[in-house]
Amino acid sequence: MIEIINKFEKLIYAVLMILLIFVLLAAIGDLVYLLYQTLVVTTPALLESHELIMVLGAFLLVLIGVELLDTIKAYFIENTIHVEIIILLALIAIARKVILLDPSVMNPMEFGFELMGIGVIVVGLSAGYYLIKKAGIITVPGKEKTE
Repeated sequence: MIEIINKFEKLIYAVLMILLIFVLLAAIGDLVYLLYQTLVVTTPALLESHELIMVLGAFLLVLIGVELLDTIKAYFIENTIHVEIIILLALIAIARKVILLDPSVMNPMEFGFELMGIGVIVVGLSAGYYLIKKAGIITVPGKEKTE
């Protein structure tokens, strides 16, 4: 019974990898189109600040997707989930959120609370990453081991 569940789990991870590849291809296409629009059509050879923020956001989105694909690939190869990669992925996602944050669409109180929340998340993720790297822990489904 356990073998059937393991094979089913591998199948789900394979389907997720294929779907993520399609999403990454679409995100790369969007990034290329965005760069073409901003560098050629709108303002030739010059990026304005809001265009640069959009391009960086799209670039970071592709980077997040590649890291996620790498995490799934590592699980396929080693049958382990690398927690440090997941935490780095979360930090990249938070960095993307900070880059794309637009204070003009919210009042100062909401903006302040959002920045404080982001700060708490960054401190928590950074502390978790530090502790994991210091301990050398890799999480394996069903058990833990140290490197």
